[in-house]
Amino acid sequence: MKYLIVGLGNIGPEYADTRHNIGFMILDELAKQEGAKFYHMRLAYYSEVSFKGCTLHLIKPTTYMNLSGKAMNHWMQELKIPLENVLVLVDDIALPLGTIRLKPKGSAAGHNGLKHLEATLGHNNYARLRFGVGDNFPKGRQVDYVLSGFDDDEKPELPALIDRSIEMIKSFTTIGTELTMTRYNK
Repeated sequence: MKYLIVGLGNIGPEYADTRHNIGFMILDELAKQEGAKFYHMRLAYYSEVSFKGCTLHLIKPTTYMNLSGKAMNHWMQELKIPLENVLVLVDDIALPLGTIRLKPKGSAAGHNGLKHLEATLGHNNYARLRFGVGDNFPKGRQVDYVLSGFDDDEKPELPALIDRSIEMIKSFTTIGTELTMTRYNK
């Protein structure tokens, strides 16, 4: 079985380790744990890892957040991966830090990366792992907030949350969306 795991984020050192790049951070850690490396390929940094007989194709789009659908669509076609085997990793300001939820589908909720995926696919029926980054920002300052780094008091929590996200990715590939939601969405 083949899976496409899409970590949303923005390329460039100025975006590294920002809330908006949590998708990249999760995939970087997954690759590191599995001894895999990312390679710059068409529209994305690409890597692959094997897990329990499955191949996980990991992509970090190089199109910037607002054009993420281009990269996802290209790699789905290139690798012939059906939509039900695609998982998108995304930051979510509607969830507090420490909350990670798997959803089988849903609205973009104002997230530009998800908006572009939806526009590219023509629907929102794809699984996403929503990583809560909180909403501790003044009205109208959402962009500054998601493009800023995690606060010093939040950073110690990140490694365990990223590890939990990786467990959920692996669970998604072995037991599917519904059972993973039952097990992890608390």
